[in-house]
Amino acid sequence: MDIKSPEFYAEIGLISGLEVHQQLFTERKMFCHCPARRYTSTHDGEVLRHMRPTLSELGEYDGTALMEFKTRKNIIYLLHKENVCTYEMDDTPPFLVNQDAVDVAIEQCLMLGCDIVDEVHIARKQYLDGSIPTGFQRTAIVGVNGRLPFRGRELTILQVSVEEDSCREVSDEGHLIIWRTDRLGMPLIETVTGPDLRTPDEVADAILLIGRVCRSTGHVRVGLGASRQDVNVSVRGGRRVEIKGVPKAGWAPGLVHGEAIRQVNLLKLRDELIHRGFTTADSIGVESADVTSLFASSEAAFLTVGGWEKYARDEQRRAGFEIGNGKFTVRAIRVKGLGHTLAWPTQPDWIFAHELAGRIRVIAGLDQRPILLHSEKWPDYHRSLQELRKVRARLKCNPEDGIVLVWGPDEDTVTAADEVRLRYIDAINGIPNETRQPFEDGSTDFERILPGPDRMYPDTDSPPSRVTRERVERLHAALSPRPWEREARYSAAGVPTSTTHFLIRRGAARLVDLVTDVCRAPVLQACVLFGERVKALRRDGVPVDTVSDDRWCELFTLAGRCPRLWEAWDLVVRALAAAPDRSVAAIVGDLGLGATPDGWRQGVGAAVTEASGRLYVPGNDRLFRFSMGLAMCELRGKVPALEVADAVKTEIASR
Repeated sequence: MDIKSPEFYAEIGLISGLEVHQQLFTERKMFCHCPARRYTSTHDGEVLRHMRPTLSELGEYDGTALMEFKTRKNIIYLLHKENVCTYEMDDTPPFLVNQDAVDVAIEQCLMLGCDIVDEVHIARKQYLDGSIPTGFQRTAIVGVNGRLPFRGRELTILQVSVEEDSCREVSDEGHLIIWRTDRLGMPLIETVTGPDLRTPDEVADAILLIGRVCRSTGHVRVGLGASRQDVNVSVRGGRRVEIKGVPKAGWAPGLVHGEAIRQVNLLKLRDELIHRGFTTADSIGVESADVTSLFASSEAAFLTVGGWEKYARDEQRRAGFEIGNGKFTVRAIRVKGLGHTLAWPTQPDWIFAHELAGRIRVIAGLDQRPILLHSEKWPDYHRSLQELRKVRARLKCNPEDGIVLVWGPDEDTVTAADEVRLRYIDAINGIPNETRQPFEDGSTDFERILPGPDRMYPDTDSPPSRVTRERVERLHAALSPRPWEREARYSAAGVPTSTTHFLIRRGAARLVDLVTDVCRAPVLQACVLFGERVKALRRDGVPVDTVSDDRWCELFTLAGRCPRLWEAWDLVVRALAAAPDRSVAAIVGDLGLGATPDGWRQGVGAAVTEASGRLYVPGNDRLFRFSMGLAMCELRGKVPALEVADAVKTEIASR
């Protein structure tokens, strides 16, 4: 069976759902008056913070918050006076929620047929990774229980929320993470689907469809980073794993397939561990020892004190910032009876040792490549096997034991040893609930433990906002057509699907609807102009976006009365983009278009004569095409192409 076929995914019980985040087009941020979308590459100040977990309303700590606290991160925020204020730094309470953002969220709910709440209540969602200086994100549910037409069935929409965006990561090295705060606080809508998707291709299609729904409102931002999605994946017998921040729909098929394979393989590893008698946390035996002296003269320089000091100098890593506490230590970790599991396959081209490396990199802060060594794929250099034998002897290993080697500040290596133990305990249960970082090749790596419900609690600083019936009806009256309604209309006119999707995704469908409604322009003609021809001009650097709605309407009205103008659309649109304040009629007059020139047939004869003299290979078909090209250079937009073609044929026949 093809492992990428729908039958394979059905056999393993693949299910997936989405959380699609879309930035909103508002003037200011979500809970303050700072301008939105004003990105900067410089900063005026820096703030150093450390995060600590807090108890939930029920007196519980969230597991993710505890994990983040264990990383002992130093967090630096880069501040620019143009786009950040004391609210973002948690020095003042929030302003009232941006009602323009709530309106856009209501529009999204109407598009999706959601039940809209009567009051918008702000909640806090803990984030201790440093991406939000307050340690929590303010968020609010606006609608629930929606439906989205999808591949002949319905895709469940669990909820639509409005929330504030996080910081942009600048770097993450060891125990220091640096964030830029320009994106912080920008309004987002989050659209959450049910676990209704059954193949990786369905996931990609659903991302694109929800994106078209978002953009159909006309009130969301476009461009790199304006839309991000979290993809939730599980297989039969597994658990939900969140692939965080997938930037493009095109990444989704590879990521979902890779995670499905990973979960299938981890379930097989679970069965193997149980077969060996590892059924409880206490049955996992892990011991570690300081073996720094065994590698004092190793050819693997990164395992020596001198190599570590050189690495710290070259990478400009500072004690107390990027580097953790304690002297340089090489620590060997013995995993009792777990030999031949370190090289157990997980996701394509990855093994279980990569699972350990991900935890060690994130939680212990040991990120010097290759992060760890292990006994089932020991490096090949002179005396390497001799070093391994010494390590096994130091830890009194049996043949069935495995060895993991880590290095760095002593305290971090102790943390790493504990993470090896904890990850093997998770392996007994199959799939750990976690958030994973995506890569373009379809692989993922550990990011953090998957958050639980204990991280959510009410925000007592923000009063609720009423959502009245009149407000919803006002927004509904101005709502744009839904994507599937436009798609059906355009498809009936013969518009290619790819063109339709571009028009909706890039907001040009609004112009199509404008000129077809106001100017009675043919749907196909309008779609081709805005979805293909204008797009090509934009790629060539022509400033077509400076052309106003009124000018487009004027162009379609004039061309409707004089269809030959469409044959010179390129000349007209380029001139219009260069002088958007001039009327289309004036531009057409300047170009000499629309009026049939005297003696144009003599010009056709001259074109045929020139083509005949320059034609390398004889033949009437070639002569006709060459002559038409020469003639239309002068007559495009002045004489209909069909009349020029008849004149060219007559001229050729007369010769």
